[in-house]
Amino acid sequence: MTYKETLKYLLEQLPMFQRVGAAAYREDLGNIIKLCKILGNPERDLKCIHVAGTNGKGSVTHIIASILQEQRYKVGVFVSPHYKDYRERIKINGKFISKKFVTKFVEENIKKFKTVDASFFEITTAMAFEYFKEKKVDYVVIETGMGGRLDSTNIITPVISVITNISYDHQQFLGNTLPLIAAEKAGIIKSKIPVVIGETQPETKPVFIKKAKATGSKIYFTDKLISGKGFKTDLRGDYQKKNIRTALMAVEVLNKQGISISDKAIKRGLKHVSRNTYFIGRWMVMNKKPVIIFDSAHNEGGLKQLLNGLKQTPHKKLHFVYGTVGDKDISKNLILLPKNAEYYFCKADLPRALNADELKLQAAKFKLEGETYSSVKAAFKTAKKQAAKGDMILVAGSIFIVAEVL
Repeated sequence: MTYKETLKYLLEQLPMFQRVGAAAYREDLGNIIKLCKILGNPERDLKCIHVAGTNGKGSVTHIIASILQEQRYKVGVFVSPHYKDYRERIKINGKFISKKFVTKFVEENIKKFKTVDASFFEITTAMAFEYFKEKKVDYVVIETGMGGRLDSTNIITPVISVITNISYDHQQFLGNTLPLIAAEKAGIIKSKIPVVIGETQPETKPVFIKKAKATGSKIYFTDKLISGKGFKTDLRGDYQKKNIRTALMAVEVLNKQGISISDKAIKRGLKHVSRNTYFIGRWMVMNKKPVIIFDSAHNEGGLKQLLNGLKQTPHKKLHFVYGTVGDKDISKNLILLPKNAEYYFCKADLPRALNADELKLQAAKFKLEGETYSSVKAAFKTAKKQAAKGDMILVAGSIFIVAEVL
């Protein structure tokens, strides 16, 4: 197989949640357990930091990785989804997995995939474990795909677990209340493994405490213990302060476990997150006149953070290129969006995406006005034509919307 053929198999022939939604969701860990057993359980040879949460888990994953890299550790990172290149999901010290490894792994194991009816995410997770083992990384920072308890990454036994925060997202799979969602995320807490909680919330705190007691795990609530002030970072967006605090708390706990991380490494790691780890997609300032910002905020919690950032960024008129998926109740998102903006409604090029005309109809119920466009690029192109120098163009609503204009 060529790399192009391999990629086509992975992205088009396998059930992929990001593209088709519920049809690709697996309600147990049976497949990934079988698949990794066939491969010799590569995950058992890895020292992992496991990161879950509704918002911020990608940022926290990359911040921790950057700090560890500055301590001269060889650090693997596993995240999802990807923006432009499939290989963004699996990195070592910021460098993507090689095309050669991807092709070889699929070619050698394709018959095994079929015996367990493996999904896209299960195969990609197993590939990451195998790659990190072969490359003999010191540590791997692993972001859950969705939830925690039933996520394919949850077959690892980490050195520390991190849960950033809890907000509403994927309710059809994780539950309709914050405590139910928290219980799913708490599934990554393992026996006697410390856990860091990024945000203390009255609805979810008891859930985490109960789980930590049941597993004999020491629990650290970040916002009660650490401020995160006084550090310089290349990450943009005021909301990153919470993510920095969470990552710093995780690093402090790692130090307590005998994993040496100096203050110098912490400072340098925070200063060079993007450079060290190839972190993209959050509060990306692409232009100044007009201000153009790309941000992959797509749920209630993420949009609240994004809109708070908008208030702190001077601009006249807001031009909002917006699209979302069609398998969620988006009313909680639409009610948050500013009514005094010009909207450019569009649909990402994937089956899950909500039709632009339908999006416009739903948005009108919340007094959000604008036109529909045949593609994300067409919407963005028109926004750039219509925006004055003092205006702002915001591209958000879905990771896949941002991906198509990057």
